[in-house]
Amino acid sequence: MASRLTVVLALLLLMVAVATAQRSRGGGARGSSRTSSSSASSSNADEWDYRAGSDKVNMKNVANLTEVLDNWKYDIMSQMKNLLMNDHQSLLPDYARIQPLSEALDDLYKEFNALKAHLGDLTEKFTAVETFIDELKVKQASAPASAPANPAGSLPRQNRRVVRKKPVASTD
Repeated sequence: MASRLTVVLALLLLMVAVATAQRSRGGGARGSSRTSSSSASSSNADEWDYRAGSDKVNMKNVANLTEVLDNWKYDIMSQMKNLLMNDHQSLLPDYARIQPLSEALDDLYKEFNALKAHLGDLTEKFTAVETFIDELKVKQASAPASAPANPAGSLPRQNRRVVRKKPVASTD
């Protein structure tokens, strides 16, 4: 499978190289629209005349080439997807060889597991708090509704916080 992918990639690179070489030589329809005079000062001499030779183009060949390129693209993408899903070691580097990255991934994995364990501990602690709150809600719901929360003669209790200042020791 990997050799087939190599052949397809080599053919694709060959097509790109041929197209680049033709463009740099000025071949194809672009070369026929250029003037032979090097002193041409108009900007039209450097532009590609897409109308030149358009009557000679065989549309069936263009459609066939487009279909071939689409098929190649599909084959390359599907093979790359299959390799990434099934045999990713052949495409991706071996991260164990890169020591700092390997250590960083190991540290990250250890830290993640520690956070996971801490989250489990917190969950256990909160279950006790949740049961206590549920019991309080049940007690409040079962309390007789006829008894007022505050007796008529008493004022609501105000919570106050007393802050004591520590004496400052003098250095006399």
